[in-house]
Amino acid sequence: MTQIVPVPDLDGFVRPGQGAGLIDVFRRRYLLSLLVRKEVQVRYRGSVLGWMWSYVKPITQFLVFFIALGVFLQLNGTIPNYPVYLFSGLIVINLFSEAFSNGTKSLVDNAALIKKIYLPRELFPVSSTLVAFVNFLPQALVLAVVCVFTGWHPSLLQVLGILLGVLIIVLLAMGLSLFFGSINVSFRDAQNFVELILLVATWASPVLYQWTTVAKVLPDWMMVIYQLNPITAAVELLHAGFWYPTTDGSSPLPPHLWFFGLCALITSSLLLVIGQLVFRRLERRFAQDL
Repeated sequence: MTQIVPVPDLDGFVRPGQGAGLIDVFRRRYLLSLLVRKEVQVRYRGSVLGWMWSYVKPITQFLVFFIALGVFLQLNGTIPNYPVYLFSGLIVINLFSEAFSNGTKSLVDNAALIKKIYLPRELFPVSSTLVAFVNFLPQALVLAVVCVFTGWHPSLLQVLGILLGVLIIVLLAMGLSLFFGSINVSFRDAQNFVELILLVATWASPVLYQWTTVAKVLPDWMMVIYQLNPITAAVELLHAGFWYPTTDGSSPLPPHLWFFGLCALITSSLLLVIGQLVFRRLERRFAQDL
């Protein structure tokens, strides 16, 4: 007599490596929070200053640029309230640099875990971006306190501009981390290429200088391309939210700032989608290449 073997019910199961990408990250929010908490705690483990380094590093960076550019090159006299202008741009670059750099290395740094068990690999670049955001918050707090003492009176629209600028950088860094992080698993040259991008990013946006300086040099069509850079839009949105309300309005903001801000949001979202698609395409080789 032929024995009938029951067919197992496979509803709810998926083939390993065929997850839902960033949707799985959202479904495993608890695991994501554990990774973020672990990275934050490990970063300053054994350190005497601990969380104080989140303040010391950006303040030191600010002082170096302020003395070199504000004092030696006398930008402090040409840009009103230059310290606030400089610091509001630097914290954007610091957020982008930390999220992008650590996100690119996150898969390689967690190779042992990836090779042992299956979990949404997007967790690692996303957690690195969130850790960078956590480290961004103390810097933004210091900037807000300084702004209050210099007559900060932002409108609701300017506050929303700050939030939009931060969202642009988070989405941009996350998308690029997924893209370059997945490539970096097989080709470690990607990490060196990221360092070149970060080297250019500080100077390709109006962090250390004003947009009017660029407008005097570039033709109109190249100025449009310059303003379409998502980092440029994010920096100017934070300038509009933090720096501009502390001035008398004599230094103008770039025209059509909200338009370029929305373009930057769309660009960052598209790069996030592209990064996820490339990540999904290369994900099947992660365990082998690591």
